Amino acid sequence: MEGCFTRLDLLEKSLHPLRMSHGICYLVGAGPGDPLLLTLKGRQCLERADVIVYDYLSNPVFLNFAKPGARLQFAGKKAGQHSLSQAEINALLIGETKSGKTVVRLKGGDPYLFGRGGEEASALAEAGCAFEVVPGVTSAIAAAAYAGIPVTHRDHNTVLTIFTGHEDPANSGASEKYAAIARTPGTKVMLMGLRQLEAITEKFQEAGMAPETPAALVRWASTGRQETVTGTLRDIASQGAAFQPPAVAVFGSVVALRPQLAWFEKLPLFGKRIAVTRSPEQAGDLISQLRALGADAFEMPTIRIEPAPDKREFYETVAYSHSYEWILFTSTNAVEAFFKVFYEIYQDARSLGAVRIAAVGPETAERIRSYRFQVDVQPEKYVATEILKALQKETSVENLKILLPRAEGAREILVQELTRLGAIVDDVSAYRTVPETVDVSGGIRRFREEGADLITFTSSSTAENFVALDLPRPPGLCHASIGPVTSKTMKNLGLSVDIEAREHHVAGLVAAIVKFYAKPADGSAENPKVRPANGALPDAEG
Repeated sequence: MEGCFTRLDLLEKSLHPLRMSHGICYLVGAGPGDPLLLTLKGRQCLERADVIVYDYLSNPVFLNFAKPGARLQFAGKKAGQHSLSQAEINALLIGETKSGKTVVRLKGGDPYLFGRGGEEASALAEAGCAFEVVPGVTSAIAAAAYAGIPVTHRDHNTVLTIFTGHEDPANSGASEKYAAIARTPGTKVMLMGLRQLEAITEKFQEAGMAPETPAALVRWASTGRQETVTGTLRDIASQGAAFQPPAVAVFGSVVALRPQLAWFEKLPLFGKRIAVTRSPEQAGDLISQLRALGADAFEMPTIRIEPAPDKREFYETVAYSHSYEWILFTSTNAVEAFFKVFYEIYQDARSLGAVRIAAVGPETAERIRSYRFQVDVQPEKYVATEILKALQKETSVENLKILLPRAEGAREILVQELTRLGAIVDDVSAYRTVPETVDVSGGIRRFREEGADLITFTSSSTAENFVALDLPRPPGLCHASIGPVTSKTMKNLGLSVDIEAREHHVAGLVAAIVKFYAKPADGSAENPKVRPANGALPDAEG
């Protein structure tokens, strides 16, 4: 994929040389909320942007795609609360583009569907600025789809009307508009009209729309926070009286298909709010797996991965890595740190020579293979000390020269045991974990304001730094651990261990969470908080 993007970059430079030198503004649709619904081109624009001007409805996780040093400017709008006026936003886009920068205007849904993208494009065009529009998945369709409602269906309708309910139905022009919409056949989808819903549904009925027409409201569509209520044209306003924006309203017979087609809300972790404390570099995989199961998973990094504290020592060690007989990797972080430096020094993978490689855990092994190296030894149990048994089955470790790149301050037991068996071990700090001080994704703020049902810990350092944040903990908050080493730290910190993964990797943690929240066959209640039985073997958890 990276190579594909490189070719696209070269193609764009050849097609748009003036844009590269004079700046360009991309009006990018962020989609309805699910991060996976951002387009590939939208992500590509975010990754190269010098300035990102983002809206309230664009998922904050997209800001993680920004390159270091990019300016991040919030320009969100809620009803009656505007951080910047539209004129100020236009001026900002024009000014930054004219200064030669690559600007992304990140807008929820699609920029041209009730998103004022057309106004911003006109302002850019009148100012002589280069711009492009990157369409996004609109909530007008996605909200219905995630609620189990197809907006068109051959057995129901072949017409779709999308409208904004922002206008007051009491105004004469608006009243006529709503009457015309009511008389139009097919499905009707309303954006931005929750406060006017009761008046609008009354106008629809006055214009002859059947009071028994099925209707639905969908809030925070396509995310684990999604809420849906259904009713009829007559009572949907009262049914959704407690609803707050952002919400989409759907009117039409297709709403009746929801009981059969509501796939998203049937996922096993739907509605569970889960905070993930892993570092930003690592959180993505765990969050993706949780979201795929319907969870409202959000990144709340408490640690950050930094390069080796003694950069010169690590570079020299990697430069002579071909002189070792074995390299032992106990975490994906160590793999990333090692090969990043290796390929800065060498151009050819064969420069590693005849070194053999051992890995703890399937994730670590998979990351090694991504660099096109084979894993010679991988213990069946995903714990660091098990590497000793696996090595001894393969060969005698006496007098073996072993390189062990890992985190600064890692536990000494592995080095001590290898040395006791006669191995010559170079234990080198490849990286270090430090407390995260920047809340780019807004996860810490969200946890403070909304709390969570569950918080996950994938290492001792994530637990330690979470406690150091001294955040208020909501009643009933559960804690999940990736393995016994992390669990021990959690207990020492006064945190309960409600879930512990039997297999000490991300997939094992997700499986344990699903099991914890699984309902009995009769569907009567969730399982009680029971920590799974587990041995006392330490895990790598690097």
